[in-house]
Amino acid sequence: MQQAAAPKISFVSLGCPKALVDSERIITRLRAEGYELARKHDGADIVIVNTCGFLDSAKQESLGAIGEAMAENGKVIVTGCMGAEPEQIEAAYPGVLSITGPQQYESVLDAVHRALPPVHNPHLDLVPPQGVKLTPRHYAYLKISEGCNNRCSFCIIPKLRGDLVSRPAGDVLREAEKLVAAGVKELLVISQDTSAYGVDIKYAESPWQDRQVRAKFFDLAKELGELGAWVRLQYVYPYPHVDEVIGLMTEGKVLPYLDIPFQHASPEVLKAMKRPAAQEKTLARIKKWREQCPDLTLRSTFIVGFPGETDSDFAYLLDWLEEAEIDRLGCFKYEPVAGASSNAIGSPVPDEIKQERWNALMARQQKISARRLKRKVGTRQQIIIDEVGPTVSKGRSKADAPEIDGAVYVSSRRPLRVGEIVTAKIERADQYDLHGSVAGF
Repeated sequence: MQQAAAPKISFVSLGCPKALVDSERIITRLRAEGYELARKHDGADIVIVNTCGFLDSAKQESLGAIGEAMAENGKVIVTGCMGAEPEQIEAAYPGVLSITGPQQYESVLDAVHRALPPVHNPHLDLVPPQGVKLTPRHYAYLKISEGCNNRCSFCIIPKLRGDLVSRPAGDVLREAEKLVAAGVKELLVISQDTSAYGVDIKYAESPWQDRQVRAKFFDLAKELGELGAWVRLQYVYPYPHVDEVIGLMTEGKVLPYLDIPFQHASPEVLKAMKRPAAQEKTLARIKKWREQCPDLTLRSTFIVGFPGETDSDFAYLLDWLEEAEIDRLGCFKYEPVAGASSNAIGSPVPDEIKQERWNALMARQQKISARRLKRKVGTRQQIIIDEVGPTVSKGRSKADAPEIDGAVYVSSRRPLRVGEIVTAKIERADQYDLHGSVAGF
């Protein structure tokens, strides 16, 4: 008897690492049911588009991806953040098969089953126990919670993804253990607000190995640090208890890296943004963190051109940056987002001034970054290899998150492998990247 061909699905994943984790979960389930992934839309039986709805530009990209899938295939299922407010998608593409919001895995699978019933083959329906990953084999995103309790005025994420829902610590640790057992060398801890982890479940304990572990930022980071992989903390708000985690960094349990979305420094702008945490003490805390952990790398994101931002607010931000010496920085020009309370603030900043401020901020940051990186020349750094070349390979130090930070280019006399961690001597630095040669393995 001839075996029916496995149904093929083409998948587009847009937006942040949190959406990528959603995509991985959907794909893992589909692969377990015998579906195959197609590289192109026109060779697939169906297309799934996981959308981003954070900014208008992201919505446009999502609508473009849906349009492309409709044109090349015609059978399209839409999920993700933009799916939480489906009217725009329905108006543009009334022919899509189904629209669901973020984290609604069952609804996506139901839509796939309706449009394309699975062909079960017990010999082929094998999926690795750690699931199917869209990231390279050597690093993985570990999502510890969904949603957010903050109500920042420029953001509609709580509207799209709901309030904070934390995963039990035991569940997170079991997933992390599986990933490390499958060869993952770096775990990137993500959520909408990583430091708020466990608040909603009152830091409840759950069983892990022979003990109970609290669903608390520090406790989880400490346990993850025992698994033998690099642990990188992302999307961390500077709540007071973040100070405790610096100790884990000095002990080498977690990477000396904090990704804190400060967004601004001017007290007036932060107030208008409704940002959490006491920002006025931030410089003193950064100084203390660096005294305790001199290798600490700080990455952050900022918004310029927020409604009501004055020249003096912006000058304050530049001075603050100079003093804080943020190592890695992403900057956005403010965009009004439908449904965000900041739209009602008034005093919009003209586009040309937004652009001027963006240029000035990035120029200042380039100098700060070059200065910080120059200090690493002559040092030895551990480098995780992402791409191999004939003589020079591209990797990252403990100070670099994949795709958003700089890179380290290392030459080696012997061939390197993707995912390998080597020791490199840093020979020179430019504005964002380091260059060196392998000094040990």
